[in-house]
Amino acid sequence: MCLLVPGKIVEIKGDLATVDYGVEQRKAKMLEPHFKVGEYALVQGGMLIERVSAKEAEAALRLYQAALSK
Repeated sequence: MCLLVPGKIVEIKGDLATVDYGVEQRKAKMLEPHFKVGEYALVQGGMLIERVSAKEAEAALRLYQAALSK
């Protein structure tokens, strides 16, 4: 089973984005150029697949953190 956690795009160089998850940063390949620094996104298999609104991402991250602390 795979759990997608939204991360914030903090840097873009060419077709690679650096995504910050709070506890670590990972590189992800951009298949489409519409992603921007500062946006939240979902990464699957090392590729950016979907943009997520800040409101939705922050709500998901709160739920994820709450589940980890139990």
